[in-house]
Formats: sequence, C-alpha cells, structure tokens
Amino acid sequence: MEALNVPMADTPVITFWEGEIVDGKNYTFYTGKWEATREDDMRHWSKFPSFSPLQGQVESDGGRQLDLNNYPYIFMRWKEQYFVNVGTDCGLTIAGFYYVCFSCSDGSISGFYYDPNSSPFQKLELKTVNEGRSGFSFSSYELQ
Repeated sequence: MEALNVPMADTPVITFWEGEIVDGKNYTFYTGKWEATREDDMRHWSKFPSFSPLQGQVESDGGRQLDLNNYPYIFMRWKEQYFVNVGTDCGLTIAGFYYVCFSCSDGSISGFYYDPNSSPFQKLELKTVNEGRSGFSFSSYELQ
C-alpha cells in the first residue's frame, strides 16, 4: 500500500501487507493474536451487517462449522508487516490490523481497524469501478 501526504515523511510511505481469509478451517473469526480478544473480535465483526446471520454459530465455535464457500461475502484480516521505503520514525503505526469484508456481488471492501492503542473502529471503505473489463478496480478509498 502507498500512503500519500504523510506529514512526517518526504515521500509516499509504502507498506507490505499480509492477509488471512476466514474459512473456518485455517483461520476462524477469532484472531488469537495481535492483542485481540474474542470480545474485540465480536465487537468488530458485528459492525458488518453481512456478519449478522453468522454471529450465533461464531459465538459457539468460532465459525468452525460454517460452510463459507458460497457465502456472498469474504471475511479477512489484513495486517501491515513492515515499512518498505522508510523507517519506523515516519509518523505512522503498523501495530494494528483490519477486520475486512469483501462483497462478492459488487467488489466493495469495508474494514475496521483494531489497535488497542488507537481510536476504535477507524473505518476503511473501498468502492469499485467496473470499467468494462473483467474484474474491478478501485477509484477511491476513504479512511474515517
């Protein structure tokens, strides 16, 4: 990811990300790391309306019994791992991670940032533009 107009950096800041797709087998809705508790997980996942039908099963077993193969949304966690082109003194933090929901129908992505030392529920919204090609591209993003 490239962050532009970072106050303490002379150039755009590039970070390297890794992600986890919640599939109930390799990764469940319970994070189990990055200082996130099960209560933190449920508070963040429940911000997504598309999570509501799954909530009862997730509360009972983390979602291990859910078949998400044909669910119209894909739930993920995104974590910045390191800064690519600047040092850690650039004024940004990569301590937290995002709870993310991808809509298979329109390609939109929404997310909520979690870091116990930051403002809660910072929101990420990525809207798509279908330019007549197969697939989607992102014309704009918004961090709230």
